[in-house]
Amino acid sequence: MARILIVGGHGKVALLLAPLLAARGDEVTSVIRNPAHADEVRGTGAEPVMFDIERESRESFAALIAGHDGVVWSAGAGGGSPERTRAVDFEAAVRSMDAAKDAGVRRYVMVSYFDSSPQHGIPASDPFHAYAEAKAAADEYLRATSLDWTVLGPSRLTLGEGTGRIDVTASNSGEVSRANVAMVAAQALAEPATVGQTIRFNDGDQPIAEALAG
Repeated sequence: MARILIVGGHGKVALLLAPLLAARGDEVTSVIRNPAHADEVRGTGAEPVMFDIERESRESFAALIAGHDGVVWSAGAGGGSPERTRAVDFEAAVRSMDAAKDAGVRRYVMVSYFDSSPQHGIPASDPFHAYAEAKAAADEYLRATSLDWTVLGPSRLTLGEGTGRIDVTASNSGEVSRANVAMVAAQALAEPATVGQTIRFNDGDQPIAEALAG
């Protein structure tokens, strides 16, 4: 049993991840901002905690993270202004990483996306540019920390069923169900071979546990 903190607890992937963790006996805390989402989150087996990741300090983040065994970052600004995208997807993410280190919580799983890279190739005129910049910078920051990190790079997300099978060998982004992303995040937390790894994946034919075992 482990104590896991999910940041972005009302997101589609997080709502699928929490019951997987709870079912295997983990104690799950899901960070949300809107109190109207508390009952839905509680229904997944997680304990909802109100916390504004955009505005809370590193010290407050550390107090929130303390006592957990791992952090899953599954939060995002969800579009909007470039300023807010950077504030959430980069600045808040970095604060959480620094706070995890402060709290002595080493395990950290970042839910990113397949093509996240400083060489993402998205032109500045594209509305997606701000997100691509923020995610690439956050991922790079995480890789440079001393945390036991894993960066997950799922391809285009779908509402398809969770097959429990993925492809970690494809060089191009395809698509993957959110249910499979949740399964990958759950398995990554339990699989030591994923520490220090960036795992880009599509839906595929290989069982998730086998694919992540290396």
